[in-house]
Amino acid sequence: MSIRSSVTAPGRSVAALRQMVGHTPLLEIRYRFRGHERRLYAKYESLNMTGSVKDRMACHILGEAYASGMLRPGDTIVEASSGNTGIAFAALGAALGHPVRIYMPDWMSPERRQLIRSFGAYIADVSQEDGGFVGSVQMAERFAAEHDDVFLPRQFENQANVRAHASTTGPEILLQLEAYGVRPGAFVAGVGTGGTVMGVGRALRSAFGHVRVHPLEPANSPTLKTGRRVGKHRIQGISDEFVPAVVDLDWLDDVVDAWDGDAILMAQALARHLGLAVGISSGANFLGAVQLVEQIGEQHGWEPAVVTVFADSNKKYLSTDLCGAEPARDDYLAPAIELLGFSAVR
Repeated sequence: MSIRSSVTAPGRSVAALRQMVGHTPLLEIRYRFRGHERRLYAKYESLNMTGSVKDRMACHILGEAYASGMLRPGDTIVEASSGNTGIAFAALGAALGHPVRIYMPDWMSPERRQLIRSFGAYIADVSQEDGGFVGSVQMAERFAAEHDDVFLPRQFENQANVRAHASTTGPEILLQLEAYGVRPGAFVAGVGTGGTVMGVGRALRSAFGHVRVHPLEPANSPTLKTGRRVGKHRIQGISDEFVPAVVDLDWLDDVVDAWDGDAILMAQALARHLGLAVGISSGANFLGAVQLVEQIGEQHGWEPAVVTVFADSNKKYLSTDLCGAEPARDDYLAPAIELLGFSAVR
């Protein structure tokens, strides 16, 4: 069955979109932790076209698909997503003249749905009873099998996802760290698809072989450590019920974790004290980096830089617990962190 749109897109190109994606600032954030002044580095990805790091992956996958002939004018882009990837494909698909269909677990924030629909994409909600995120992936595959003229990005297994960050995010970080006069010691990022941690890690290790590369997941739901989803968490966009195919845990260093409540408190603090409007996963990434600063500092005299990613802004979380009163716990790190200031390098 063919569902190809009759609308073509003369004059539209991935080359134009590439000018809207990437080249984001690297922040050097100064903070005090348990009485000691520290610093870490974070890539500020909300300045991409649709406001998240997923624009890099979506743009790169579409570019490679056009070049290989797998994606043709009028094809429908079909993907499973927990939010940011769906938003990215919806926007880029609209810019290139493609219909877009997104399968999404129905417990994701309303803001995500509103944004995807605003770009003209169709959302198929998937309940927990219908399989949740795993069911979303299966339904996207089934739809593609039943229709002609469909392009499946398959973000969880597509190595173009990794190449996107190995060729853009990672090299940008290396240049920006050089501008700060420091070398990378470690990189940490939450695993949604795993493309960011694998791709950036590849770029950093190609320049400095000793760099540690750590995946991060919610302490409430240790999917990477167990191989399957255990428990529930509130850090939308990471730990989506399974270990993605692009993730090579043997190549990566130890998994770092953060409690979702701690991540919420940290994201709230970054907004309140530094004006950095970030999502919950960014709060988790910050906490993961803080843990590594302490570990690496004890071994190497606080010199190597620990780098992470602020994946998106807080705008997709206005109806979530990010904007509520989150209770602190004795084992949380965020209450012990005093944010002092930041600088930025493009």
